[in-house]
Amino acid sequence: MTMINAYAPDSAGSLPERERALIARRERLLGPAYRLFYADPIHVVRGEGSSLYDAEGNRYLDAYNNVASVGHSRPEVVEAMARQAAVLNTHTRYLTDGILDFAEAFLAEFPAELSHLMLTCTGSEANDLALRVARVHTGGTGVVIAHNAYHGVTSALAEMSPSLGAAVKLGDHVRVVPAPDGYRMPEAEVGAAFARSVEAAIADLREKGIAPAALLVDTIFSSSGVFTDPAGFLAPAVEVMRKAGGLFIADEVQPGFGRLGTHMWGFARHGLVPDIVTVGKPMGNGHPVAGAVFRPEVIEAFGKSQRYFNTFGGNPVSCAVALAVLRVIKADRLQENALAVGTEMIDGLRALAAKHELIGDVRGSGLFIGVEMVRDRKLKTPASEETARVVNGMRQRRVLISATGQEGHILKIRPPLVFSSEDAKLFLATLDEVLTAL
Repeated sequence: MTMINAYAPDSAGSLPERERALIARRERLLGPAYRLFYADPIHVVRGEGSSLYDAEGNRYLDAYNNVASVGHSRPEVVEAMARQAAVLNTHTRYLTDGILDFAEAFLAEFPAELSHLMLTCTGSEANDLALRVARVHTGGTGVVIAHNAYHGVTSALAEMSPSLGAAVKLGDHVRVVPAPDGYRMPEAEVGAAFARSVEAAIADLREKGIAPAALLVDTIFSSSGVFTDPAGFLAPAVEVMRKAGGLFIADEVQPGFGRLGTHMWGFARHGLVPDIVTVGKPMGNGHPVAGAVFRPEVIEAFGKSQRYFNTFGGNPVSCAVALAVLRVIKADRLQENALAVGTEMIDGLRALAAKHELIGDVRGSGLFIGVEMVRDRKLKTPASEETARVVNGMRQRRVLISATGQEGHILKIRPPLVFSSEDAKLFLATLDEVLTAL
């Protein structure tokens, strides 16, 4: 199975001896299923802020890793982790204060209708829990997802993640709808078109005797190609699912935590209050903590009929880390920074589009940006090979990005929220240099 921006083992001969030895050791110990990024993989040994450093001490500008949301090795987060680990770490079947302190602070960032929090270790676990709750609440099993979506690595979520490739079969209860592509249709038509697709998917489920349980979408459609506009386009599709008796599950694992600049959460850009929200990745700045937020009426039947326990989900160390991350986002006004620096980057990318024909479209919000690369602007033909060359050209110049979309032709740009104006200028100058060389 080919992965976007993956290292090809047959090119190992071009690598330095140390990296070749590391790759050989990796294959011997970890087996064949893992993948590395870039034609020339990077041997990283340290991170700080928006930077990663290799074994020679070279700095790489990180414009991709949204997991380290408040910056690599953020001191406040490291200190909170160490302080709590030195005192207590246990599970949620004992009474502890930390989980409640975090829950109060975290739920304050959501609409009042979303008032119950359950904690897990990963976004995959959070989405898995959300689906279990949705099935109990609705009595249905059918799930509608977007084209080339990614929602997790458990068996249940892998069969709802077409971005994992054709070898991973989708579930019989899963229906895929086209992505809300405002580049290939007038923006004014995006919402209605997406809603019609969801309606058709529900009808097909019912024809097969499957009742709908949920519309599950990443609210910025990260793996589908980064589709953000027009704000509000998601609302008609949510209404269609709710009228059919299903729920709206907003997967905020990638777009959440202020990354979009204008709002803390992607669903808020669309003026929506979901039934369930799932969160993860940036929640712990690299520490494995995630969760799901529910409307109380949605989780009521699940809570009465069955219990949920996760040995590590919601442990005191994870809660201390998550609270530290949330406090840094608020104290350092990182959502505002995402909007300011993201706007600078989007404006700069659109200026580059006027210079480089390869750029067909620039879209995004805050520090989550997609740049669609095309061979022909009129035909909008995906430029997959050229995109790979851009990604690797940036890596050679020590700026890290990746690609997305089924054809792998959309640059995926989502740096840590501490990305500065100086970082943005370096990013834009480097991309201009790579495109000129191409």
